[in-house]
Amino acid sequence: MKILFIHNNFPGQYRRIYQYLGQFPDYEMAVATLATNKQDFDLPSVRYRPHREPRNNIHPSLVSTEAAVLMGQAAYKALLKVRDSGKAPDIILSHSGWGASLFLKDLFPDAKLLNYYEWYYHCHGSDGEFLRDEPYGPDDEIRLRMKNTPILQDLSIMDWGQSPTAFQHSQLPAIFHDKVTVLHDGVDTAYYCPDSTARIDLPDGRSLTVDDEVVTYVARGMEDYRGFPQFMEAIAALQKRRPHMHTVLLGADRVAYGARQPDGKGLKNWALKTFEFDTNRLHFLGVQPFGTFRNLMQVSSAHVYLTVPFVLSWSLMEAMSCGALIVGSDTAPVREVIKDGENGALVPFFEPEVLADRLDRVLQRPDDFLEQRKQARHTIVTQYGVEDILPRQRTLIEDVASGRLGV
Repeated sequence: MKILFIHNNFPGQYRRIYQYLGQFPDYEMAVATLATNKQDFDLPSVRYRPHREPRNNIHPSLVSTEAAVLMGQAAYKALLKVRDSGKAPDIILSHSGWGASLFLKDLFPDAKLLNYYEWYYHCHGSDGEFLRDEPYGPDDEIRLRMKNTPILQDLSIMDWGQSPTAFQHSQLPAIFHDKVTVLHDGVDTAYYCPDSTARIDLPDGRSLTVDDEVVTYVARGMEDYRGFPQFMEAIAALQKRRPHMHTVLLGADRVAYGARQPDGKGLKNWALKTFEFDTNRLHFLGVQPFGTFRNLMQVSSAHVYLTVPFVLSWSLMEAMSCGALIVGSDTAPVREVIKDGENGALVPFFEPEVLADRLDRVLQRPDDFLEQRKQARHTIVTQYGVEDILPRQRTLIEDVASGRLGV
């Protein structure tokens, strides 16, 4: 079977499945990805690059649509040589939303298309409005609705779809629910596992272990979407109560999701100016390799994960797999995996004082939460472990490729 992966930043969500399929002789795999992609992978690739940016003089609500068309055009042209060589894929696995897969059913009409749907935008009752005091106005409603245009095009031409969580699946239009399978990417539970001997070395030469009080926070950016302001306010209050507590943050000082800041950076400097900290116990480690993240989760006394109703981060499930004690926001995506008092704790997103109180309780009586840590890992091992997930993904690919699923 010939499989073509389409992802602007491959491997992304396909990292584990392409490596898993590589152990079987039945699959010939290739990749189409952006020319600027610097990720490492060991598959033959075709690179594409849009020939220009969206124009400034078009309707603002069409900017994302034109960007998607330009992306799809670039992918189409780059893959013409594959078609002309007679090596058309049997199935295409594509990450929907950016436009790369828009025209591939025209280029490869006999290939099956299995799209990965990460997020579908809503004007009301969803991520962006969660952070606003007032509903979106007409211009924003139009802009957000039109961001779904390439996703809707993909939904209309796909043979089948995949969405990683039930919450993310629920955001898709109901008429497509029956043709999109809820199936997570999977967590490597053998790699992300508890280790009482783990340690984190800080830039100043100190080290942290499981014997220290360590509160952790991990996100791509320091932004509103992942509750960074609420976390920092809680830590400022908690430092005064717990003089030996350390706080370690992984991530870039940028905004990955939501509205960008005027200076293009995240909210780190704002937090440091707004709240009072003992910076000797506040450690910003930036972007780190997987191994550093794993070690940090293994020494974490409490891992804070806050999010608006949006895409659920891999880091949450990997932290749970390491046996970290999760204190998460009481929002829909988190409630899907965390049950308050059973395998973690849930707190209101907008109440940093409640977050500080809950963290204080965890740090004061850590033995009371050992069972929750065990249950957190049990949840991931039994429901999201790669040992179960990857064979299910392979079956899904086989079923779509053979026509047993899809139109």
